Amino acid sequence: MAVQDKPEEMTRRQFLTAVGKVGGSAAVFSLMGTMGLLAPQTLKAAEYVPPGVNDLKLSGRKGQKVIILGAGIAGLTAAYELGLAGYDCTILEAKEFAGGRCWTVRKGTSVAEIGTVRQTARFDQGLYFNAGPMRIPQFHVTMDYCRKFGIAVEPFNNVNESGFYYNENVGALSNRRVPKRAAKADVRGYTAEMLAKAVHQNRLDLPLTAEEKSKLVDYLRAEGDLSPDLFYKGSSRGGYKEEPGGALDGGVRRDPFDLKSIIDSGFGRYFSNEYSYDQQMMMFHPVGGMDKIVDAFVKRVGNNIIRYRTEVKRISQSEDGVKIVYSSPGSGGEKEITGDYCICTIPLSVLKHIPADFSPEMSKAIASTNYASAGKIGLQFQRRFWEEDDQLYGGNSLTNMDITQIYYPPNDYFSKKGVVLGYYAFGGNADKLGRMSFLERERHALAQGGKIHPQYAKEFESSFSIDWKKTKFQEGGWASYSANDRKSFYPILCKPDRRIYLAGEHLSYMTGWQSGAIESAQIVVKELHERVMKA
Repeated sequence: MAVQDKPEEMTRRQFLTAVGKVGGSAAVFSLMGTMGLLAPQTLKAAEYVPPGVNDLKLSGRKGQKVIILGAGIAGLTAAYELGLAGYDCTILEAKEFAGGRCWTVRKGTSVAEIGTVRQTARFDQGLYFNAGPMRIPQFHVTMDYCRKFGIAVEPFNNVNESGFYYNENVGALSNRRVPKRAAKADVRGYTAEMLAKAVHQNRLDLPLTAEEKSKLVDYLRAEGDLSPDLFYKGSSRGGYKEEPGGALDGGVRRDPFDLKSIIDSGFGRYFSNEYSYDQQMMMFHPVGGMDKIVDAFVKRVGNNIIRYRTEVKRISQSEDGVKIVYSSPGSGGEKEITGDYCICTIPLSVLKHIPADFSPEMSKAIASTNYASAGKIGLQFQRRFWEEDDQLYGGNSLTNMDITQIYYPPNDYFSKKGVVLGYYAFGGNADKLGRMSFLERERHALAQGGKIHPQYAKEFESSFSIDWKKTKFQEGGWASYSANDRKSFYPILCKPDRRIYLAGEHLSYMTGWQSGAIESAQIVVKELHERVMKA
C-alpha cells in the first residue's frame, strides 16, 4: 500500500481486506483482536453441523433397478448408499478399473492417451504416484468415508517453509531458489513497515481512534518483526546464513533482500494459495495411495455389480424406464441394459459426445460445460536428496516456469527412494506439456526442475505423466464454471432429466475434489429415493 500525500478515505473493512491480502485470514483475526474489534461471542463457531455419512436414512425401497454410468467416486458413492437401502444397482464402467480420476499409478500401470502410444509405469514396487486427487482437507466428507471404511490416513503437509520459490525474468532475484521462509519474512516485513509508518504518521485517513491506531501499529510491529522505530531490518523468521548451535554459537541471521528485489520477484503472489479455504492445513491422504478409497468402495459395493470395459454408446428413456446401449470387447456387438432410473456420472466433456434423448435445455447445458486443463508427472529418484541435502520433508516448491510446482512425497520419510510430483500444471502450461510426447515431458520436467534441484540429472530413474484432457473417458481435469455459468445453465444440470440424474464433481461447488463427487451423489440418491417412495 503506497503512502500518499493526499490520502484517500479508507473504511475499516477496506483496510482489513488489504491486510488479509498480505497476511491472510489469520492476520486479519489477529489484527481485529488487537484492535478490540472482536467481541467474545464473535469467536464462537458457526452453529452448523454437516450431515454425516448415511444420514440419508434410506428405507422402504420398492425394488427399483438403477443403472449407474461410471465407477468413479460419484458412481461408487451412489451404488454404496443405494445398496444399503436394497436397490438393485449395476455400474457400467468404460475403463478396466474403478475410480475415475481418483487414480494411483503403480508399477505396471499401462495406458495410452488419446492419439498416443501406450505408456507403462516403471516405478519400483511399493512406490506410487497419485495422478488425480492427492490430498483431502480435514473438513471434507471424504474423511467421513475414510473413517467409516477404516482407511488409514496420514498428514499431507501442503505447506513447508523449507520449500523454495524460483522465478525467471523477475529482476535481481531471477534464477535463484529462495527459501519460502525468507521471501515471506521480507515481503511481510516491508509491507508491515510501510503500513505502520503510514498509520503512525497519520498519512492514511483511517476511521480509527488514536487508541485503535496505536493498537494497529503494535500489531504491524509484531506481524512484520519490526524494530522499535518501525523499520524492517530482517528477521530470524527468514532463516540463517549460519544456523545457531550449542554453547556460545548464536548463528548468523541472513540479511534481508532489498525492497525492490523482493517486490520485483513476484513471490508474494504465491502466498495466498496456502490459506485459500480448501488448501489450509490440516490435510490428509490415505496411507499407501489415494486408490485405497476406491478399493474400499469397491469392496463394499461388490465387484460383481461393476461391468468393466463397458463403453456407453446410447442413452434413452421413456415414461417407464431407461435403456443404455453399450459395447464391450469380445461381446459380439452392442448390447443393452434397462432399468427404472439412471444416475449418470460420466464427465460432461465425454457425455456431450454420446447420443442421448435429453431435453434440448439439458443437452445445451451439457455441451456448454468447460473442463480445466491439468497435467502431472511423477519422477522416481534413486535417492531422496530433497530430504538428505535440503532437509525438506513434504510440501512444495513454486516457480513461474512451465512446471509450476514440485511436490515432495509426504510419506515414507528416510526411505531410500521416492516419487516426486515433478509438475502439476494448469491452463496453458498444461496444454503445452500435454502436446509433448511422454519422453519430451520427462525431459522438460527434468530440465526445469533441475534448475531448482541440480541433483535431478544424477538421481533420476523413471517417470509417468498424464494430460487429463487427452485421457480417454475423462477429457479434462474438472468442470470449470464462470459466475455466469452458475446462474445460467448450471441449475439445469442439477435437475433430473425425466428418469436420468447427473452426478459428479461437476455437479458441485467443489469441482476437482472428491468431496464434490460424493456430496453430489448423496443429493441425487436422496432425491431419487424420495421420488420412488412417493410413486
